[in-house]
Amino acid sequence: MNTNIKTPLQDPDLAKLADATSNPPNDSQKESDIIKPIGGRFRGFLPVVIDLETGGFNHNTDALLEVAAVTVRLNEAGLLVPHKTYGWHVTPFEGSNMEPASLEVNGIDPDLPFRQAIAVDEKKCLDELFSIVRKEMKVNNCKRAILVGHNAAFDLNFLNAAVERIGKKRNPFHPFSTFDTVTLAAMAYKQTVLARSVKAAGFSWDANEAHSAVYDTEKTADLFCDIINKWETHIGTEQS
Repeated sequence: MNTNIKTPLQDPDLAKLADATSNPPNDSQKESDIIKPIGGRFRGFLPVVIDLETGGFNHNTDALLEVAAVTVRLNEAGLLVPHKTYGWHVTPFEGSNMEPASLEVNGIDPDLPFRQAIAVDEKKCLDELFSIVRKEMKVNNCKRAILVGHNAAFDLNFLNAAVERIGKKRNPFHPFSTFDTVTLAAMAYKQTVLARSVKAAGFSWDANEAHSAVYDTEKTADLFCDIINKWETHIGTEQS
């Protein structure tokens, strides 16, 4: 177990994720700032930036511990920008495995009383996430969501495994396609590591906050939007 894990009151990552979970955006605002629906930009797909923190690398056996999502929208200038951040602590499913080495990296202590008090099970987490995504699909004239992630296959595998465990019938995300910022950053900035890619794009990076689901998702959203906007500005896309 990580002996350097901070107490709940000292840990800004726990506080930030708890705030994202317990203080969701006001639904009355969800449509008021739609300037231009995204639907036509990505062939009817809605990009949703996702990061999952887990108890290991095996999506079939290892625990899902944190889920964070950032929605994106087009602003008045037609640029893609991060919209809202959502986050959940997740209770490990029964019988799940948690590798000490993985917990050392992400700094998660599943036994912290503060975390246990706010954690939700996989079903509640995915019910809330998918509800948010479907609302965004509707206002953006999209038919399906697509996961945006850094090493996106990892996140999609864990997401799909959780969907299967809880018997979820309606998953708004494409089952195998993703937008991977590793590939995009390699093309745009000659970088593949998230921290280096974010800094190459001109954004700040705080190593002390890295591996928090919310922090990594927000930085991945910044990176994704930056690359898409630079392409649109300097190259342009053919409008059908």
